[in-house]
Amino acid sequence: MKSRASVAEVVAAVAVLSSADAEEAARLDEVAREEASASASPAPGQADGELLAVLREARRNAVRLRALQQRKEAAHVVELERRFKVFDELIQRASRLVSSSAAEAGGGATADGYVGVGAESVDLEMEVRKKEAAVAAAAAVAEMERGSKGLAALGLESKPISSLRRDVSAGSDMEKLSLIQVASLIESSAKKGTTELSLRGKLVDQIEWLPVSLGKLQDVTELDLSENRIMALPSTIGSLRYLTKLDLHSNQLINLPDTFGELSNLIDLDLHANQLKSLPPSFGNLTSLANLDLSSNMLKALPDCLGKLANLRRLLVETNELEELPYTIGSCTSLVELRLDFNQLKALPEAIGKLEKLEILTLHYNRIKGLPTTVGSLSRLRELDVSFNEVEVIPENICLATSLMKLNISRNFADLRALPKSIGNLEMLEELDISSNQIRVLPDSFRCLSRLRVFHADETPLEFPPREVVKLGAQAVVQYMNDLNAAGGTNQKKTDRGSFWIWLFSLFGCCKKDQELGLPV
Repeated sequence: MKSRASVAEVVAAVAVLSSADAEEAARLDEVAREEASASASPAPGQADGELLAVLREARRNAVRLRALQQRKEAAHVVELERRFKVFDELIQRASRLVSSSAAEAGGGATADGYVGVGAESVDLEMEVRKKEAAVAAAAAVAEMERGSKGLAALGLESKPISSLRRDVSAGSDMEKLSLIQVASLIESSAKKGTTELSLRGKLVDQIEWLPVSLGKLQDVTELDLSENRIMALPSTIGSLRYLTKLDLHSNQLINLPDTFGELSNLIDLDLHANQLKSLPPSFGNLTSLANLDLSSNMLKALPDCLGKLANLRRLLVETNELEELPYTIGSCTSLVELRLDFNQLKALPEAIGKLEKLEILTLHYNRIKGLPTTVGSLSRLRELDVSFNEVEVIPENICLATSLMKLNISRNFADLRALPKSIGNLEMLEELDISSNQIRVLPDSFRCLSRLRVFHADETPLEFPPREVVKLGAQAVVQYMNDLNAAGGTNQKKTDRGSFWIWLFSLFGCCKKDQELGLPV
């Protein structure tokens, strides 16, 4: 016999039934808004317009079909529970009748304690009744099975009855959950006062919207809905006031509800690998936010309200379509890490210099032509990457960022032709990459980079120092520049191979002389 649905599953089914129409309307409204946005750019021909209309109608019907399937599944659960209740009542009635018969049969016992012939006949009758009840029960179960198969044949049942008794706990990784099971899990978690809930990769592919009952999880502090196919969040998500960590990465989110800004205690938010094109105006209300990952979306701009996130420490917006940053970024004064790789940025706002706590700034693969002079105000900056851009000049002010340890300005190709003259002020610099640029001469102050351990200049036509020195490593280049400065020849280009061998011989000659005098090398 197949197991009956749990109380939580029945409650969830009723909740799905009650909210199905509202959810379907919301989905259709979303489709209508997208269609209105798409119609702003008319199709070039009549055939294209008709095809677009067909595709739109197909999408609307897909939404209606999915809602119909969900309603049928929920109705099936409710109907099963009703039938089970009727069956339970019949069993109880049969049990009471058998008990009363047994009590009457007790009168057939003799005073000596022996059971008479009348009692034996009653016992036999009881056995017959039990067998008849068992046969009736089997017949009822068989009838329910046939009814279930009939529903399946009509396309009215999406899951077998036994599937309703799956283990839907957060720790189960064996099977994915249907909408009814998700709603059931939400109901049971809300009653238990669950504080951490993970549904990472556990929703069936057909679930693209979450039930509005999600708002009942008011005790949850950590929620993981990542690696599913969710397209939209219910507005009730704003009710999760105690939520501090929310992971939504690797879904299909197009936008966020306006109520998202009500998550005032949110600290960690992961939205990477979705299809977000914008953020709601209420996003600026997430004033507790410290870590925000918006990578791999379709954002063309960040809202001005981003400047309200005064506690934001880590902002990742890699692999989007950003063309500029809002000037209000300068108000995010707690920022320590800012990653903007793989975008369409052409420049950085001057306000970037207000980020006094910034330690990591990466701009790999953009269209930046120059850095703002205020970059020198980033006194705590340790890592700067502006590789694969169109940078023409590195401002001298950058040399005021004396905490810089890693600088990558490689692959600006034909644009970048010189390093700042005062680059030697970066005394903490350990890694420098100037590959694939047009730099031919290193500035005299290069000799002061005593901590430099990694120096790359591949595909760069360096003449001073010669490439033979560069191949010997970072400290060899620093030593070469230092020796030339000591010899008073730093203003002359030592481009011939003879000068290199003279320097190399003098270097090893000094070492040999020190050995002869018994001095340490």
